[in-house]
Amino acid sequence: MKKASEQAAESTDSIIGTLKESSLHADLKEYLAKPGDRFEVPFHGYLIDIVRNDLLLEIQTSNFGALRVKLDRLLPNHEVRVIHPVAFERWICRVTKDGKAVSRRKSPKHGRFEDVFSQLLRIPRQASQPNFSMEILLTQEEIEWRDDGRGSWRRKGWSVSDRRLLSVLDRKTLHNHQDFLSFLPDTLDSTFTNQELAISAGIRPQLAQKMTYCLRNMGLLSLQGKRGRFNLYGIDDNLSASSLR
Repeated sequence: MKKASEQAAESTDSIIGTLKESSLHADLKEYLAKPGDRFEVPFHGYLIDIVRNDLLLEIQTSNFGALRVKLDRLLPNHEVRVIHPVAFERWICRVTKDGKAVSRRKSPKHGRFEDVFSQLLRIPRQASQPNFSMEILLTQEEIEWRDDGRGSWRRKGWSVSDRRLLSVLDRKTLHNHQDFLSFLPDTLDSTFTNQELAISAGIRPQLAQKMTYCLRNMGLLSLQGKRGRFNLYGIDDNLSASSLR
């Protein structure tokens, strides 16, 4: 089987939109490729990363906000799956302005599947549509910092110039409401605060807040009162049993 990048380069139409993609985006396309897939396909005014029979696969490594208009156009009549990598482990490579490697170190941060809510909060309405699904890939990746003076003050002027896939450790597909609600630990009470969710799931309070924001705006959670000064959340009473299958 040809690599996805080789197939994409075979037609003029396929070249459009591939020139600016990061190495990580191209690596994920090759990892996901299956026989019969088509790559960089013009479709209703957009380029689709992978078309697999009737399923449209969109690889989004960051900035889910950029997907809103595209999803609004496609979801009413087409099944769309958003593929998003979350780096469980990451190595940071520093290179000079002309590309010479000077160091490589492992980041102390570890990602987890729940980190997807940091991006999902930009498209909760779209994520609640029947034709929407998502696949999260837990990865090892390498990120390149370049000493070009254009980066943020936090990196002291070093810019992020590229990301590369090293391996995929695990994957999780979210097909329906129940799959999204499965992020709520079984140890939670039927009503809970963000603080209780953070403790039960072993995540940061800020991430718990993003999770409840997404699930509320997807129509899966609703406010159930207060406990002291904290909001209480619970599964929305209007959800039918069929919608959770």
